[in-house]
Amino acid sequence: MTNIKGPGIFLAQFMGDTAPFNSLASICQWAASLGFKGVQIPSWDARCIDLQKAAESKTYADEIRGIVAAAGLEITELSTHLQGQLVAVNPAYDALFDGFAPEDLRGNPSARTAWAVQQLKYAAKASQNLGLNAHATFSGALLWQTVYPWPQRPAGLVETGFTELAKRWMPILNEFDAHGVDLCYEIHPGEDLHDGVTYELFLEKVNNHPRACLLYDPSHFVLQCLDYKAYIDHYHERIKMFHVKDAEFNPTGKQGVYGGYQGWVDRAGRFRSLGDGQVDFKTIFSKLAQYNYTGWAVMEWECALKHPETGAAEGAPFIQEHIIRVTDKTFDDFAGTGSDENFNKKILGIN
Repeated sequence: MTNIKGPGIFLAQFMGDTAPFNSLASICQWAASLGFKGVQIPSWDARCIDLQKAAESKTYADEIRGIVAAAGLEITELSTHLQGQLVAVNPAYDALFDGFAPEDLRGNPSARTAWAVQQLKYAAKASQNLGLNAHATFSGALLWQTVYPWPQRPAGLVETGFTELAKRWMPILNEFDAHGVDLCYEIHPGEDLHDGVTYELFLEKVNNHPRACLLYDPSHFVLQCLDYKAYIDHYHERIKMFHVKDAEFNPTGKQGVYGGYQGWVDRAGRFRSLGDGQVDFKTIFSKLAQYNYTGWAVMEWECALKHPETGAAEGAPFIQEHIIRVTDKTFDDFAGTGSDENFNKKILGIN
């Protein structure tokens, strides 16, 4: 078994226009001051990184690593959540997702998709240049608007949708494979990969591609009423990334999973700062240790109540306290009697 690395912090929700949140150097110093040991970098934020340049220039990638290392930190992974979303967008969401793309591509879905695919390919090479072995993204969605269908889905719709999704992602997965990096899909509502069943549908279509891996985030499963602990038992071999994020689900006589179109504060299911929700992190960290998860534990802060800086300050020690220092011995070794093959046969009554 191997100790989980951490604590890390995903910078996306903390970047801003004022110091120390407006540059990679200053936000890394801030994160280090709170006790974090690694940062997960949003690749779409130019204040953190120029993704294309990191792919095309090893010198520049080394400079980025140097900025992070100067704060005493490591880069845990890069993220292309926004670009991954744009690999597959149903026309019903074109206007809403246009904001994820450069301004000159808005209103042009085909150009937007081509840009997103290229961004993912840059991310594969940039990750290699940065010495990383895993990468975070979203799958995008062609079918999400039919998740609870009325009228009913036409026969074959799901099959056609996942065939197309796999067609778009296979070249990207092959690019990540060529650069020795696992592509980790965050299983998330709003994506066609939003639970175990949909992940398996996708995995079948990409021929069980070895790089089609998982970013495990239990908060999204709490809000779906999915057994997030058993999920680890099913998919631990594919889990290569871990977002430590809390959540709670408190259904009422008026509201359940769908939230009644309410804002986050007023939803039955909502994300919380670490320790304020219902996620059983002791069991999660134990299972990941049991299955020899070798990656990072990265805090993702999303809370409708608590200030982000408070959530971050509390998050580092929370993760540190949950990381298990795995044992290198068996607890009852003191009672061992020693053995050899003849002794074993004698115990079993074998002549």
